[in-house]
Amino acid sequence: MESGAVARTGPGRPRSGPADTVTEWSARAGLAARGTIYVLVGLLALRVALGDRRKQADAGGALAELAGRPYGAVLLWALGIGVLGMAVWRLSAALFGSAGPDGRAARTRLLALGACVFYGFVAWSVLAFAAGSGGAEPSGDQRSRDVTARALGVPAGQWLVGAVAVGIAVAGVWIAVQAVRRAYHEELNLGAMSRRTLRLVDVTGVAGGVARGAVFAAAGAFAVRAAVDYRPEKAKGLDDTLRSFAATALGPWLLAVVAVGLMLFGLYSFAVARWPRV
Repeated sequence: MESGAVARTGPGRPRSGPADTVTEWSARAGLAARGTIYVLVGLLALRVALGDRRKQADAGGALAELAGRPYGAVLLWALGIGVLGMAVWRLSAALFGSAGPDGRAARTRLLALGACVFYGFVAWSVLAFAAGSGGAEPSGDQRSRDVTARALGVPAGQWLVGAVAVGIAVAGVWIAVQAVRRAYHEELNLGAMSRRTLRLVDVTGVAGGVARGAVFAAAGAFAVRAAVDYRPEKAKGLDDTLRSFAATALGPWLLAVVAVGLMLFGLYSFAVARWPRV
């Protein structure tokens, strides 16, 4: 945030105090961590599109990539703490509201609470990996199949899986539409950005949001198919979902485009971390 810019919890309401500072820096750390994960996943997916089939293009692959770098353990701990900051920020939004005209609406707070739970799980996974207990865990693809199989085994499991799957697919479409509408401007401190900077951020926000939405929609569609056919093996995690783009008529080129889009979403996350409206 630029010097002199004021973060707000609502219209005309400046934030101040130690708690607000903690919330702001939790948001910055979390957004930077999210950006790092998306950039790494995008890079891994691009390598798959270029013919390197050994790479795992999901969060697990991103963590393994970091672990193999110099000071990898330090980077993993920093990433896990950053994602934990994201969970803290979303928890704050659920409890006290967030920026934007609908920041205090019940629906917004409920979504923030869901995001808090999600990022809390991701933070736990990253920190467990950093501590050395994450290497033996199954891949995201296998985990998706296992969860789907267990869900299908409960009473009305097909309907449950189908409802969740449709929700994921619809969320993907919603994410893409919101990106095209530039609804993400509500997350940015626009007054601290030049026009040129905003244009560049719009490139990352629109393209990145559409790519992210496409991945969600595709994953949801595969889960719907798994529910309809009662075959959990048809559910796909992030890695298999991304590889499915290469199996279309456009071949690896479509996967490459989606991969670049995910990297752009990572850059967009860095931009929000730089100019947040929290």
